[in-house]
Amino acid sequence: MLIRHGQSTWNQEHRIQGQLDPPLSEHGRGQAELLAARLAGRHFAGFYASDLKRAFETAELIGKAIGAAPETSAGWREVYLGEWEGRTTEEVAAEYPEAWATWVEEPDWDVVPGGEGGAAFDVRVAAAMDQILQHHKHGDVLVVTHGGVIQVALHRVVGRASRGLFPFKIQNASISLIEKRDGRMVIAGVNDIAHLESGLATEVGPS
Repeated sequence: MLIRHGQSTWNQEHRIQGQLDPPLSEHGRGQAELLAARLAGRHFAGFYASDLKRAFETAELIGKAIGAAPETSAGWREVYLGEWEGRTTEEVAAEYPEAWATWVEEPDWDVVPGGEGGAAFDVRVAAAMDQILQHHKHGDVLVVTHGGVIQVALHRVVGRASRGLFPFKIQNASISLIEKRDGRMVIAGVNDIAHLESGLATEVGPS
């Protein structure tokens, strides 16, 4: 079960976060509390979270509802976006016009100056997924992470690299499901936000 963190203060400002570390906004905490209420009482064989504040704070609220503490890992962090981190898209377009024009035409992590790059990001997320599969042969596992990470995980199941493309809608505090059936992975659900009131669902880009 892959959870995208609640809205952060920078999601609210449409500012590129990557691996920088803004906290949840007040709105985001409300989203996380609704999500926690939906999961209350459920048992998970494993509970993991990115160590960035927006994911860890979401996981802490869920942990209170399910009676467990998350194990944090840098492997579940968002993609590192180099020189673009901390800037709005308008600022990036002004300061890096050629790279931004290339991104707009066809998104690709490799065009981000000083960024992690698509191949390294894919390898990192795959390693985090494989570690969970090795440690938990049975039962449900909960992971609180980021939009880009969830995109990469879903792309891995369908057998293609993400490269920075975002064909799946992954909103703040949404639930996406990957199941292992007869030795193979299948996508069982994407962007479930049934626990959010319509006024709390946010339309924001990668975190």
